[in-house]
Amino acid sequence: MKYMKSTKYFLVAAMAMLFALSGCKKEFLDREPLGQQTDQNFYNIESNAVLAVNACYDPLSWDEGPGANHNYEFMIGDILSDDAEKGSMPSDFPELTEMKEWRTTATNSVTSSIWNNMYKGIFRCNAVLLNLPEATINEDIKARLIGEASFLRAYYYFYLVRVFGGVPLFDKPVSPSQFGTTPRASISDVYKLIEADLTTAAELLPNKSQYSLEDLGRATKGSALAYKARAIMYQIGTDNTNGHGWQEVFDLTTQIISSGEYSLVQNYATIFEMEGENNAESVFEIQCASNNTGWGPGKTGTTSIVFQGPRTSYGWGFNNPTQHLWDSFEDNDPRRACAIYGDGDIVHGETITIDLAENQTGYLNRKAHLEAAFRPSDSKDSPVNLRKFRFADVLLMNAEAAFYLGNESQARDMVNQVRARAKQSSKPKGSTEGGSSYEPVAPDLLDGILDPVTASGNTLLQAIWNERRWELAMESLRFWDLVRTGQYINSLPEGIRAACQSHVIAGVNPIPVLPIPLNEAQTWSLEQNPGY
Repeated sequence: MKYMKSTKYFLVAAMAMLFALSGCKKEFLDREPLGQQTDQNFYNIESNAVLAVNACYDPLSWDEGPGANHNYEFMIGDILSDDAEKGSMPSDFPELTEMKEWRTTATNSVTSSIWNNMYKGIFRCNAVLLNLPEATINEDIKARLIGEASFLRAYYYFYLVRVFGGVPLFDKPVSPSQFGTTPRASISDVYKLIEADLTTAAELLPNKSQYSLEDLGRATKGSALAYKARAIMYQIGTDNTNGHGWQEVFDLTTQIISSGEYSLVQNYATIFEMEGENNAESVFEIQCASNNTGWGPGKTGTTSIVFQGPRTSYGWGFNNPTQHLWDSFEDNDPRRACAIYGDGDIVHGETITIDLAENQTGYLNRKAHLEAAFRPSDSKDSPVNLRKFRFADVLLMNAEAAFYLGNESQARDMVNQVRARAKQSSKPKGSTEGGSSYEPVAPDLLDGILDPVTASGNTLLQAIWNERRWELAMESLRFWDLVRTGQYINSLPEGIRAACQSHVIAGVNPIPVLPIPLNEAQTWSLEQNPGY
């Protein structure tokens, strides 16, 4: 909470100044500030209120540079799972290897960045939610902005609670009395705030179709409902102290499906290309636009894509898909080539060379490959939006909920919609030397694959889980799915399994957690997570 600590010093200085002035005449202290903006009047200007909420979005894209040090969701969602290895050279970024092997420490820069960035985002949201309700601006704009800030605060806390377990809970800007004295809240209490914020957001936010083109990417009613369903689904498989059930997940996802606001795009191969940004199935994605400022102040793009690109050209070679993931796909499933590429493959019209001295598996993430025209000149700042929630995920969540509610017909229908779209997908863009088009997959290669699921019982449940793995491959979700379904511990090699078991919190299924950053644990007297 470095941001909170810096705020502490500002408030202490302000209080000292106030005491120094306490002997002055009362009329001097009662004068209104002239020509100055305060917390009370800043939000009375509509453009200011919009800027304040825009600032709440800002930490979403902080991944590398001043104030951020390797805050990439794939480092947990992919690399901690069986879908990916760290990648790059063995000596590069050993902290990721320590995380992968569950022998990290409380000084790990990744966990520190997650903690700091999320709390900075929460601080900004809290400032908006404290001051904006009393602003004298258009009530419809005000309601929407409150909904956006509520959604974002929930997003930040949801990230924190899954990584660390219970964390200090602040629903207002930090007061002096809270400095160093606020304990960790329970996991269930953090989720109560998350759910309350997402409920508020769903009530106040417009549908996606109601936004103008320049506002695409802002939180919507659909994104609030989707994240609430995801938060409940995760609780059901981890800490379900709040007593949730699958009917809630089913109802929330059904509401999104029946809204008519989203649909599967026809060609899966287009989703992660530049032309696929904010498409028909985009429920929420982080907006990025490169300005080639490197890691300095004012960076507006993301380094995530560069971090995962091939070291032999523009990237650093991290987040390598595993052979286990490759082998899990049905042969010739078009989604495999859209998620994974290897040495000698043609990607965006270029033949790729992968040096195995700088790669752990022989593969790289196709969803993170960047066309030459969009590569940053400084090799740090790319313009690709980060896709965080897709309609296909909503359909598969609905399928899983339907299964647990005994409605297997509905579950199969949802899964088969996803499979049918996959079967009609093309090859990835630029799969021929010098090419930039979407070439069709030869029909004979699709014979006997991606046929409709007809299974029932546990075989159907496994089919749903498999479909999630294939459809959402390398989208930073696999680790969370393994944890909530109780499969994570057994997916680990034996030596790593024992290490991980020393860092779990008991729940419906074991909940692996990473360490509270050492400085935060000491400064705020926080109980450290198990085994650290």
